[in-house]
Amino acid sequence: MDDKGLENAAILLMSLGEEEAAGVFKHLTPKEVQGLGETISKMRQITRERVDGVLAKFVTTAGENSNLVPDNDEYVKSVLRKALGEEKANLLIDRIMQTGDTAGIESLKWMDPVSVGELLRNEHPQIVAAILVHLDNDQAADVLKTFGERQRNEVLVRIATLDGIQPSALKDLNEVMSAILAGGDKTRKASLGGVKTAAEMINMMGSSVETAVLDYIREADNDLAQKIMDNMFTFDDLETLDDKGIQTLLKEVQSESLVVALKGAKPEMREKVFRNMSTRAAETLREDLDSRGPVRVSEVESEQKEMLKIVRRLADEGQIVLAGGGDDDFV
Repeated sequence: MDDKGLENAAILLMSLGEEEAAGVFKHLTPKEVQGLGETISKMRQITRERVDGVLAKFVTTAGENSNLVPDNDEYVKSVLRKALGEEKANLLIDRIMQTGDTAGIESLKWMDPVSVGELLRNEHPQIVAAILVHLDNDQAADVLKTFGERQRNEVLVRIATLDGIQPSALKDLNEVMSAILAGGDKTRKASLGGVKTAAEMINMMGSSVETAVLDYIREADNDLAQKIMDNMFTFDDLETLDDKGIQTLLKEVQSESLVVALKGAKPEMREKVFRNMSTRAAETLREDLDSRGPVRVSEVESEQKEMLKIVRRLADEGQIVLAGGGDDDFV
């Protein structure tokens, strides 16, 4: 959700009142709650016209939606089986419905990375890997940063070589989290982990950690390291986006974030950004870059990481195409 969408959602919640807003929050993910909470806390004066516009849009949108089928889950299953056949449909249904298998891990998504790291620090790397692949990749990357180098590398090797989660592994996670996981009697494994998952986590961890991890994996398994590298999309790779892709990306990035991110970019990347901006905007950006003093590497990497998140979202939405063979390679 973009900034305007967050503001509209925040205005709607503020209009509902505390009890109703609390009921809505119960159905949101940790990231959504955090984003809305921060947006609400920053909002001060809101015009009556803006509030009326948001409420009118909500009423219109709500009126356009209706419950077309009495049981959505059964409807999806039936349609997929008719379209794909029993075997293919069941594999896809498992992926769609698999969230019920991870109830015990959902609580981790509400915890800060340091706390999750402390909770998992003494667990076997295979168990840690099986848990982390259930988290969002950026949260998992932050958890991995709290580990020592050896443990972090061992866990990432296991994530990269993980070929799904068997029901028996879910029971191990149940013991670790002291929670009852639903659906433990399924016969098919959940499609989690693998080279792409490891690559995305490493992408989120910054260049210094990235180098150490890949060196470690390369020593143990050079082919595996190469597969991970083939699936990584770094900030420098933004140069491979076409002009339309760069323009789409720039619409989503705040100017201050762009300045910090480009402080650590190659000259070629900067020039590509300048070419895809208006002359006035490019001149302003050049001036901001020239006048900005030294910036910590950690700040640069943080802003670059945020831009990569936007790139992956835009790729998922089909608004941009990442180089290297299509969605299956990077996203």
